Amino acid sequence: MTPVKVTLLSGFLGAGKTTLLKTILQTDHGHRIAVIENEFADTGIDQQIIGDRASRITTLANGCICCDRSGELENALLDLLAARTAGSISFDRLIIESTGMADPGPVIHTFFRHPGLAEACHLDGVITLVDAVHANQQLDNCQVAQAQAGYADRILLTKTDLVADCEALTERLQRINARAPIQRVLHGDTDIDSLFDLRGFMLEHREIRPALAFRFMPQHRDRVSSLTLQLDFPVDLQTLSGVMESLLLQYADNLLRYKGMLWVSGEPCRLLFQGVQRLYSFGHDRPWQADETPCSQLIFIGTDLPEQLLTQTFEALRPEL
Repeated sequence: MTPVKVTLLSGFLGAGKTTLLKTILQTDHGHRIAVIENEFADTGIDQQIIGDRASRITTLANGCICCDRSGELENALLDLLAARTAGSISFDRLIIESTGMADPGPVIHTFFRHPGLAEACHLDGVITLVDAVHANQQLDNCQVAQAQAGYADRILLTKTDLVADCEALTERLQRINARAPIQRVLHGDTDIDSLFDLRGFMLEHREIRPALAFRFMPQHRDRVSSLTLQLDFPVDLQTLSGVMESLLLQYADNLLRYKGMLWVSGEPCRLLFQGVQRLYSFGHDRPWQADETPCSQLIFIGTDLPEQLLTQTFEALRPEL
């Protein structure tokens, strides 16, 4: 059976996740969607808001699926997949709406640590909604808001009609996560197709945006940030493996997402890698083309990144002349 494509909707309290979910379910896009939502209340209020257009809505209440109730999420996923296999429900996509205080990391890990889920589900991407009105205050005071932006494959900026200028906030979000495109959404109205098939966890190369230049010093230094590195020399694979193992041993808890395309000595093909904290994978991509200049591109997104150490560590891989 074809794996189910899974989208994780993240974002701080009041960012508009339920409004967006309602729009997705009411749009005629041809997808059959099941929903798992996480609420703190006893009564599933969100289910009353989003209606009955989903194949099935499973509500996990009175807890946060990123921590003490992660086992409940796993069980809910297995129940949905069993019902799909039995033919009692039909869906090809699953959307998980997490609570506003949830860290996406443990939810992502669920799809990699359980063999059955890893085989039956394809984690397509993390979509994080950011409330333009309250975002700066939330980012200043709550690290989980920064983590939600850091894990994102796409950031949706909501309530922009209530804010005169979003440029500074956009630049701040780009400092936190330089790999996630940012698009504006009003009242949940957006191009639904742009939210699907993000392939955020597929091992493939997508051009990493160059380092951004900013015109002001932020009032607050965010604990979550992103670092982009470009190496104009080939790297030795064995040496690189040792470097990555050492970095993960020391800083795996700091790293949210990391991804790269590598120019490896003696290899005709590009080597791709990506990871989420301690979980990572790598594989060979297409051969280098005659009309392109080989290079390595890496991006690290994490909490309290040791930027100077990372830069120096990879620069030290430069072959001696």
